[in-house]
Amino acid sequence: MTASVPNLAICSAKGCRQPAETAIIWRNPTLHFGGRVKTWVACPEHVAHLSDFLARRDFFLRTEPLIPSS
Repeated sequence: MTASVPNLAICSAKGCRQPAETAIIWRNPTLHFGGRVKTWVACPEHVAHLSDFLARRDFFLRTEPLIPSS
C-alpha cells in the first residue's frame, strides 16, 4: 500500500523543511478508536527517528512510501 500526498509534502520532524518520501502511520489507542489512524510524513533522514518516537509509545503501525498526487 502507498500513501498519496501533495507533491510538496514537507517532513513532519520539528524544524525540518526537506521533502518527505515516507508516510508513518500511527494510532494512539486511547484516542483513536476503530480504524482511525494518523499520518506523519518524513524525509529519509527522519524516518527512523519519528518511527522510533512512536514505537516507544506503542503508537507506531507501519511506514509506506509516498506517491505524489497528480
